[in-house]
Amino acid sequence: MEAEEFVEALRAYGVERVTGVPCGHLAGPWTLFEEEGRLVPAASEGAATALAAGWELAGQTAALLVQNSGFGNLINPLTSLLLPYDIPLLVVMTMRGWPDPAQDEPQHAAMGTSTVRLLENLDVPHTVLEPGGLEAALAAASEARAQNRPFFLLVPRGAIGKVPRAVDQQPVEDGELTRPRVVAALMAAVGDDDLMVTTTGYLSRQAHHEKDRDGTFYMQGSMGHAGAIGLGLATAHPERRVVVLDGDGAFLMHLGTGSTMAAAGGANLVHVVVDNGCYESTGCQATTSGDIDWAALGEGLGYRTVTVSRSARSLSEDVRQALDAKGPVLCVFRVVPTPGEVHPRATASTGPADIVRRFRAAATGAPARERRPAVSTS
Repeated sequence: MEAEEFVEALRAYGVERVTGVPCGHLAGPWTLFEEEGRLVPAASEGAATALAAGWELAGQTAALLVQNSGFGNLINPLTSLLLPYDIPLLVVMTMRGWPDPAQDEPQHAAMGTSTVRLLENLDVPHTVLEPGGLEAALAAASEARAQNRPFFLLVPRGAIGKVPRAVDQQPVEDGELTRPRVVAALMAAVGDDDLMVTTTGYLSRQAHHEKDRDGTFYMQGSMGHAGAIGLGLATAHPERRVVVLDGDGAFLMHLGTGSTMAAAGGANLVHVVVDNGCYESTGCQATTSGDIDWAALGEGLGYRTVTVSRSARSLSEDVRQALDAKGPVLCVFRVVPTPGEVHPRATASTGPADIVRRFRAAATGAPARERRPAVSTS
């Protein structure tokens, strides 16, 4: 259905405020609510649930826009806040990895096949949106609300249309930083013995495009957890440099990990954050990074070295200084979005199990075992 039709139905249901974490398959409703000034983006699905609970406690009807890949983040406030306190909430959640996991990316398979069962096990009212079934679905949501219970409207991929957004790529000036420029410079400077973790989304794709290497762990899914993986590697191998390539939205999702990384005091850990101010892979919906003083944040979290770069003219030197500095290092690059440059995922040519196998061999120095055929995904 058209996004306008869906949003109008939610308005008729009574929705006054909306929050969530962007999903490309809900980009249309997200944009419309954002343009109306009704939407507040949240750093994570769990935080979005609590924010919406606050609106509900204040007497305002709220809705969440999320995808089931982030369902794990909201299960805690669902089970320990909404359910025991009888707080109703409409959760609009797209279904990745469903109904056929083979038709989606591998990181969505486990949740895609478990979402409905999890809701059933938790005894949470829910329904899958069928063609022509929105009115009946919202009627069921109203019944749940009358009983002060949350309700999940599960939306198949592609069920709701998009609307134009004013995010068309503008010409990039010579002195401006971009994701491709930063990642190319970083991959050129990373040493052969360095270990690397790349966050989910376009940054991981870009790193794979620039230089595929056994010593890079291409993390797909698990948004916000690249830093923690990197910390585990850095503390396990203090003799080797570990580089984490992160995005602003991912870093903000689990910001507390930054404090853990800094407190652990890994002199060999370099945390690179590419801040484009948006969730580029879902439609360039804005993050809250535009209001962040990265230098103050990094110092406040306890990173030993903090650098913030905005110019392409000093890019190579900025990368080298960050890699050579004593860690833990937080190195932030403010870049302009480049949604027109998108490359295939690492798992389009190398399966997740093979990525782990070759990375573990690179991390431990063990000989690579026989590898299984690559898994090709859309």
